Amino acid sequence: QVQLVESGGGLVQFGESLRLSCAASGRDFRIYSRGWYRQAPGKQRELVAAITSGGGTNYADSAKGRFTISRDDAKNTGYLQMNSLKPEDTAVYYCNAALYTGGTYWGQGTQVTVSS
Repeated sequence: QVQLVESGGGLVQFGESLRLSCAASGRDFRIYSRGWYRQAPGKQRELVAAITSGGGTNYADSAKGRFTISRDDAKNTGYLQMNSLKPEDTAVYYCNAALYTGGTYWGQGTQVTVSS
């Protein structure tokens, strides 16, 4: 069993930045890939960015050039640096972790609100 806890969300203005963190805890686990997803009111949850253990990354078109995903395996923590935020980035952001053993886990979500 792995627990994921997000932090770093909040209310910012158009053009500002936020850094989300996702701390993983549990026993005897190794994370293969980490992802960040978001869900805005009335919309489906969508992938924002993902990163594998080898450092390969994948970004949604809306995130390219503005967001950067990273991971620090020594700290069991993943990050999403979000720059040049826009009102359309407003959503609940969830972190996700897929283990080498095949399990997938989600955090509880953190609210990001961008005012215009």
